Amino acid sequence: MFDRITFAPQILGGRACIRGMRIPVSVIVRQIANGATWEEVLADYPDLEREDIEQSLGYAAWLTTDEMHPA
Repeated sequence: MFDRITFAPQILGGRACIRGMRIPVSVIVRQIANGATWEEVLADYPDLEREDIEQSLGYAAWLTTDEMHPA
């Protein structure tokens, strides 16, 4: 479902990151929420791809669902 979102204990303590890089999903979502354009985010993080932003936003939306998902 979110093949670009990774979790690894050795990378930022297991926080949701993009493709194993040290770019947390939260940073991308926060930038968009604060009014940054996709182009600005991509310029700030040259290793990102548009699909990374799409999945970051999709993952954030998924986290807000009312459904419970056991760990």
